[in-house]
Amino acid sequence: MSGALQAIVFDFDGVIADSEPLHLRAFQQTLAEAQIELSGRDYYSRYLGYDDVGLLQALAADRGIPMSDREITALVARKGARLQEMMRADHVLFPGALDFIRAAAEAVPIAIASGALKHEIEEIIDAAGIGDLFGAIVSSGDTPQSKPSPAPYLLAFERLRDASGRDLDPRRSVAIEDSRWGLESARRAGLRCVGVTNSYPAAELDGAELIVDGLSALTLAALDELCANHA
Repeated sequence: MSGALQAIVFDFDGVIADSEPLHLRAFQQTLAEAQIELSGRDYYSRYLGYDDVGLLQALAADRGIPMSDREITALVARKGARLQEMMRADHVLFPGALDFIRAAAEAVPIAIASGALKHEIEEIIDAAGIGDLFGAIVSSGDTPQSKPSPAPYLLAFERLRDASGRDLDPRRSVAIEDSRWGLESARRAGLRCVGVTNSYPAAELDGAELIVDGLSALTLAALDELCANHA
């Protein structure tokens, strides 16, 4: 490697953890109790980029459903409890994720920028033995706006820069994302953008400079080459 790559910021759901189907099932079960239907098609085409609160707010607005902040908070709590039950029962890391993350952490500072709840992220990465490898974790509620706002990636990059003690250059740092919302967030934050096709086909990953089938198909050499060609 040339040493051009300086840092990596990972999205979580859909990149490290194969948890999007679990999130969908947890939402569907929770909303069904309130006589609200959420199809898989709607979830992936319209709502996947939101954190839990944002999804419910958008869903309520789209459907014209009155939903108070208290009701949203209660639904988020019930959905979170169901999700935890599912995650305990399922192995949720994508194939190759552990090996890639360990190799990445040996080479450069790494972080997470996600719309998932922090305790959900920490439980999964701690159980996998990689929790201490991340210099920063930005999760739901850490920024006033969620993706596609650049705020989550800007904060993750700032925290990673502080934690590493290095003057990291965003144009030599890579974000790895599975959705167009996440890619827009990373691009607007000034990071180089890599898309994985775990949730959407390559044609729907607008803004990705490099697209791979998953972390198992990605190499640090490829990321280094991407950063070496920075504008």
